Amino acid sequence: MKKLYLTLALGFGLAIGAGAATQATSTASAASYSVVASQSMTKTAYHKASTKGAVYNLSHTRKLASLKSYPNTTWYATKKVTLKHGNSKAVYYKVKNGAGSVSGYVWHTYLAKGVAPFNLKYARGAVALNADTNKVLWSKAANTPRPIASISKLMTLYLVEKKVADSSAGWNSTVNTSYSGLKRMGNSSVYGGFKFTKNSYTVKQLYQAALIESSNNAAIALGQWVAGGATPAYNKAFIKMMNNQAAEWHLGKATFVSANGMEQNALRTYGYSVSGGNANMVSPKDVALIASHLINDYPAVLEDASHASLNVSGQLCYNYNNLLPGRKYYQASLNVDGLKTGYTDLAGYCFVGTGKKAGHDRLITVVLHDENEFTETRALMNEVYNKDLI
Repeated sequence: MKKLYLTLALGFGLAIGAGAATQATSTASAASYSVVASQSMTKTAYHKASTKGAVYNLSHTRKLASLKSYPNTTWYATKKVTLKHGNSKAVYYKVKNGAGSVSGYVWHTYLAKGVAPFNLKYARGAVALNADTNKVLWSKAANTPRPIASISKLMTLYLVEKKVADSSAGWNSTVNTSYSGLKRMGNSSVYGGFKFTKNSYTVKQLYQAALIESSNNAAIALGQWVAGGATPAYNKAFIKMMNNQAAEWHLGKATFVSANGMEQNALRTYGYSVSGGNANMVSPKDVALIASHLINDYPAVLEDASHASLNVSGQLCYNYNNLLPGRKYYQASLNVDGLKTGYTDLAGYCFVGTGKKAGHDRLITVVLHDENEFTETRALMNEVYNKDLI
C-alpha cells in the first residue's frame, strides 16, 4: 500500500509543493479521498499529456487503467471534481474512453485538451503514400529498414513485368521449374502452397501464383527466368538485378537477398541461400515507392491482385488480402483492390494496401511488423481520407 499512496501523494505534491507532498505521503495511509466540489461540464475531449498518469475510481482504492496503456486514446470528460486527500486538494476529471470500456477519474495535469493524435498501436513501421505524386501523407518510422517477408515479391514482379514489356518474351513464355529445391519448397507445409507438379509453367501462371497465393517457389523461378536461367546461380544474378533496380530508383533503405522474402536460414534448406544478410531489409517508404512504380508502370497488376482466389493450372490460389470485397475487414468506401501480404516470424505481419476512393488520387499504405495488419491498414486509410490528406 505504501507504494500506491506514494504515487498518489506525488500527484498532489506538484500542486502543493515538495514539502507538503512528503507530509501527505506520511499520512496517506490514514487519510481518505473525499469530494470537496463537483461540477458537470460540457463533454470535452482530452488525451494523455505524458507517459504518466492513471485512471482511478472516485475513492482511489483501485487503479482502473494506466494512461500509458492507452497511448492514442481520446478521453471524454463530463465532470470536474475537486478531491481532498489529507491536507491536499486537487482537480480531477471524470472521463470515459470512446469505446466506453474504461471510465474513472484522472488528475487534470495528466491530460491535454483535444482529440488524441492518430497513431498505429502495433505496426513498427508504416507509411501512407499518394501513388499519383509519391508524396508521403503519414508515416511512422518510415525510413527504418525492416524485414519485409513476402511483400518482397513486388520487386520480383516488377522485374518480370519489365522483361515482358522490354523484350520478345511474353506472358505465355515457358519457365523451367524442374529444379528439385523449388519442387521441395512448393511441397513444404510452411513455405509451400503452389506445387510444381510439372517441369514448366507459363510466366503468367507463375506471376499469378506469386502475387495471389504468394508462392515462394514461383517467385524464385520467375526471378531465374528474368536472369536468363533456371538454377540457383541465376537466382543470385536476379538478386543483383533487384538491388540494381532499387539503386536506380534511389531507394537508399532497400537491400535484397532473396526473390521471395524468405530468410536465408530457411532458403538454405532448398539450396537458395546467398551472402549479404539474413533478410530483405526495406523501409516502409521504400516499400511504398516500389509498389508505386509497379502500379503506375504496370497498372494491370491490380486486375490480378483484386482476385479473391484464382484457379491457376488446376490449383486454387487464395488471396490473403482481407480488405477485398467479401472479406472480414472489407470497407466498401475504401475500394481496396490490392496489393500484397507477407509474414515470417522475423518480419511479423506485413501488408501493402492500395485503393482509389472516388474523387481521390490512388492511395498506397504499408504496415511492417504488425499484429493487426488489416485493421491498422483500414484505420490508416480512413485517417488519410478523414483528414483530406489525399
